[in-house]
This record gives sequence, C-alpha cells and structure tokens, in this order.
Amino acid sequence: MFLQSATLAQALGDTAAQSQVAIQMAEEATDKMNLFDMALKGGWIMLILLLLSIVCFYIFFNRIAIYRKAAIKDPHFMDRINDYMKSGEVKSAQIFCQATASPLSRIVEKGIGLSEHDTKDIQLGMENAANVEIAKLEKGLKGLSTIASAAPMIGFLGTVIGMVRAFWEMSNAGNNIDVSLLSSGIYEAMITTVGGLIVGIIALFAYNYLVARVDSIANEMESFIQDFTVNLEK
Repeated sequence: MFLQSATLAQALGDTAAQSQVAIQMAEEATDKMNLFDMALKGGWIMLILLLLSIVCFYIFFNRIAIYRKAAIKDPHFMDRINDYMKSGEVKSAQIFCQATASPLSRIVEKGIGLSEHDTKDIQLGMENAANVEIAKLEKGLKGLSTIASAAPMIGFLGTVIGMVRAFWEMSNAGNNIDVSLLSSGIYEAMITTVGGLIVGIIALFAYNYLVARVDSIANEMESFIQDFTVNLEK
C-alpha cells in the first residue's frame, strides 16, 4: 500500500513537472514571438503586402505635400486681383498669379486671359482649367483605391494557399497526424489575412482623407471662379 502511494505520488510529481515545463515553454515561445517573426511566417505574400504598404505611404505623403502647396496662403489674393482688374492692370494681375504659382492662381490667370470675352466664356474657360487642375490633384488616388480593395484579397489568397499547404502536409503525415502540425499551418496562413486587412484599412482611410482634401480645394476653386466673374460684371 505504501509502495503504491509512493508510486502514485511520483507519477503526480512527474505530471506536475511536465506541466510546468510545458507552461514554461509556451511562455518562452510567446515571449519570443513578435510581429516581425509573425510577418516572416506569412511567406512571399507578405512581401507583396509590404510593397503595397510602401506605395500607399508614398502616394499619401506625396499628395499631402502637393495639397499644401495648392492652398493660397494670402487671404487677400482675390482682393488684389480684383483691384488690378478694376484699375486695368491686366498684366500686373497675370504676373501676380504666376508668382503665386498654385492651381487656384492658374485658374484665375486663365480667367484674366479671357477678360475681354463674354462672362459665360470666361466662366467656361476657368471651369475647364479647374477640371485640369483637379485631375492633376487626383493623380495617384486610383492607386490608393486599388490597394485598399486588393490588399485584403491578396491576404486572403495567402491564407487559402497556407491552408492548402497545411492540409497537404497532414495528408503526407499519414497516421502520424499531429494537432500542432495543423494549428501551426493555420495560424501561419491567417497571418497574411491580418496583414492584408491592415494594409487595406490604412489605404482606405488614406484614400478617403485625400478625396476630402481634393473636394475642399475644388470648392475653393468654384468660389474663386464665382468671385472673379462677379467682380468683372461690376
């Protein structure tokens, strides 16, 4: 009886020790696992997502810099233009627009060049110039929109490929199927979906923000056109 109790106690002790070792190994694995290691587990799909994220950030910061330059910092810009036009200093008004060098000033310069024409012709010419400038401001936005929609799909493709590889490895394992083999393959496959969603969400927010900036500049262009044509009629 004493021997059986000792054997049971030893077995329990061994089980507890093994559990402690397993817990310690799991904690060590968790501590060692970081975002970089997880990204590497995603394979070549993660390289594509990395490239898309670089393109996304380049387009975003490039457009931000251009939109800042597009804004006219002089609050009295139109007042000075109207003063030049009222005093007949058309050439001075054109030089002032060229010195300002922004999409808004180029639109006004177009109107100044048509100042001897009918008001409708002036407005039409300025609106055409505005459409050209808006098209320039929107450059790259389609790329952002494409990244926002394509990145999650590419990530999902990586997950499907990873799942196929995991089940293929299980089929080759035969009777030696290990749950850890399946779980490892699944979590590695899911990493690409996470990466794709992250890139897609960032690109979507960036796209919507830049579209809002373009809309704001377009509204300012319309205001400048109305202001210029109204003052010419006075």
